[in-house]
Amino acid sequence: MRSGEDLTEILITGGAGFVGSNLAVLLAQRHPDWGLTAFDNLHRRGSELNLARLEEAGVRFVRGDVREPADLASAPAPDAIVECSAEPSVMSGVDGDTGYLVHTNLTGAYNCLELARESGARMVFLSTSRVYSIDALRGVVLDETDTRLELAAQQPTPGISVAGIAENAPTGGARTLYGTTKLAAELLIEEYRAMFGLTAVVDRCGVIAGPWQMGKVDQGVFTHWMLSHHFGLPLSYIGFGGNGKQVRDLLHVNDLAELIDLQLTEPERWDGQVLNVGGGSGGSLSLLETTALAAEATGREVPIGSEPETRAGDVPSYISDCGALFERTDWRPTHDPRSILADIAAWIVADEERIASTLGLDGSAR
Repeated sequence: MRSGEDLTEILITGGAGFVGSNLAVLLAQRHPDWGLTAFDNLHRRGSELNLARLEEAGVRFVRGDVREPADLASAPAPDAIVECSAEPSVMSGVDGDTGYLVHTNLTGAYNCLELARESGARMVFLSTSRVYSIDALRGVVLDETDTRLELAAQQPTPGISVAGIAENAPTGGARTLYGTTKLAAELLIEEYRAMFGLTAVVDRCGVIAGPWQMGKVDQGVFTHWMLSHHFGLPLSYIGFGGNGKQVRDLLHVNDLAELIDLQLTEPERWDGQVLNVGGGSGGSLSLLETTALAAEATGREVPIGSEPETRAGDVPSYISDCGALFERTDWRPTHDPRSILADIAAWIVADEERIASTLGLDGSAR
């Protein structure tokens, strides 16, 4: 098994996206001797803004689609693949148009596995907390406070505790099409490890947040909240009574990149692991709490509506129990929720014009 010193070529699929571009820039700074390729089809709105950052960092950009093996073959043969190319929206496919989601997340993962098998590359696969059962996550016992829904001390379901959702929480039943494609890809990875000796680690990420994310309602909610406050756009508390008390933990994208760096350079410590990665109970916010912090960071309040009806697939609280991860490494998140939102606010101010153009806003929206 090759160590980090033996790595020469790293392929980051989804490399012009939010996670991929931030990861590529960090790795380029940390490892100037590595060849880094950001591979992306630029499907996601705003991904084109990252191309200049990648070029400045010395990261090679290859435009291509993970659904097409020939596109992947056009990149330099990798020693390691970080697979973060997924369509990440939890609402993707609900309109009946399932093709892009399924083929990007599952066919794309398969194509990356085949490339890893052919080239002998190790893999870091970014999965999601959405692999866990919706019924189980909706069945949690909650204590309601003035600002949030807290996980109660006693929970009826194995793998769920006051510390959050652990890796042995139920994955059976419905979990959204997004979660299903990611869980199916996890199963493929395990088969490739068993049959072909693939070296791989799976990170089940909660909400990732930070600069350069074009957040929206169904993906990147904390950045969406900050963008809406900055540009004066209305918001809504949707579901669970419409009072904004639903909770998510959040992890700064740079903290995730630090962990992936460790996983690339210390493969023997990580091979075969499937681990929850998130902000944990100390790094979580409700929407109501996010509103207060966003108003504080931007100096602006926006109208917030209330839609009590809960959408299909939504859950009242998700906190990552990272106990298994913390037993394996000294890595810990270094950004708290307030500092994550402050970083997002600073990015918006610094690049306001291009962000507004990407979001299709004119001056009257600000």
